[in-house]
Amino acid sequence: MRWAIVPAAGCGMRSGAPKNKVVMPLLGVPVLIHTLRALIRGGVDAVALCGAPGELTALETLTRAYGVDAAVKILPGGQTRAQTVALALEALEADLPQSVIIHDAARPLASADLIAACLDAARQGAFAAAVPVRDTIKQARAQTILHTPDRASLWAAQTPQGGPYGALLSAYRLAGADGFLNEATDDASVCEHAGMQVRILPGEPENIKITQPCDFTIAQALLAQREGIGRPAGAMRVGTGYDVHRFAPDRALVLCGVQIPFEKGLLGHSDADVALHALMDAMLGAAALGDIGGLFPDTDMRYRGVSSMKLLAQVCQRVGQNGYALENADITIVAQQPRLMPYIMRMRENIAGIAGLPVDTVSVKATTTERLGFEGRGEGISAQASVLLRRMV
Repeated sequence: MRWAIVPAAGCGMRSGAPKNKVVMPLLGVPVLIHTLRALIRGGVDAVALCGAPGELTALETLTRAYGVDAAVKILPGGQTRAQTVALALEALEADLPQSVIIHDAARPLASADLIAACLDAARQGAFAAAVPVRDTIKQARAQTILHTPDRASLWAAQTPQGGPYGALLSAYRLAGADGFLNEATDDASVCEHAGMQVRILPGEPENIKITQPCDFTIAQALLAQREGIGRPAGAMRVGTGYDVHRFAPDRALVLCGVQIPFEKGLLGHSDADVALHALMDAMLGAAALGDIGGLFPDTDMRYRGVSSMKLLAQVCQRVGQNGYALENADITIVAQQPRLMPYIMRMRENIAGIAGLPVDTVSVKATTTERLGFEGRGEGISAQASVLLRRMV
């Protein structure tokens, strides 16, 4: 199998993002999902996705919602990128990969052709994707220039990097034993430290790493150009959504992706997540893209029993492909019972994780009708949602 390791255990503080930068949205889809899809399109069979210990469940939810979980093995990462790669290489020993490529989670624009070329290069020896340096480089101390190296010999390293699995594992073990792992900034330097010859594979100028706040804008523009989207940025759209489902026996009660312990569930073709249905209709309405009945008809057996978290991921992508991003959402669930307050935070986290939003921009509220109406009589649950979309490109 052709393996890729994707380190995603960092917090990305330099990016200015309110959460891990790799789950922030680009055209409505998290950066990480763009990266994983690029690897799969390029021919990678399996991905070792390495996250911070406290984020593994969120990564599982995210990959499942966007339909890439079958190709992804989620592993705990380390304190640094190098430590994370070392842990992943050790974890893959039982899988006996012949070669491995390592790719930054924050490089979502690598082309399928580049990934395929890297997979071929990894079988032949250690390599690093890189592009020629275009700027004149100055070596300085205390803001005083000491030397101007010849830029004809300089390359800016990118990822993927990699090589034969056994050689990489040995190089990382050596770096861990003699302390170099604490200094290494990429995989090529670990290989160099082990005395391996590392070949340069021509990279791509568009294969940028999202590091600074402006990189989100650049990546969004490049992705929009690639997908043929071009509209004036900045405009706001407001949308509202409403849905209702009746109670039914022998059904699980699922609200905002959280299964609630209760004697009855909601009746529907999918999982009948009434709150997410209202949210999706609000998003589609704001972008003038119809409604969930048209997008996911109950006559289509593909959606029978499907998780509405997966449907929400598709709606986020559809909205993003039309140049919009979700700014914030406010959902009200109307139910006489059960009591929902203990589950509200998990609901907010689920939505924020799929949409790539900070949790404080997602509101979920629960209320009763004081036993009035069908909700008050315990016949079913309704939900209302309002959203704000911002035109990104």
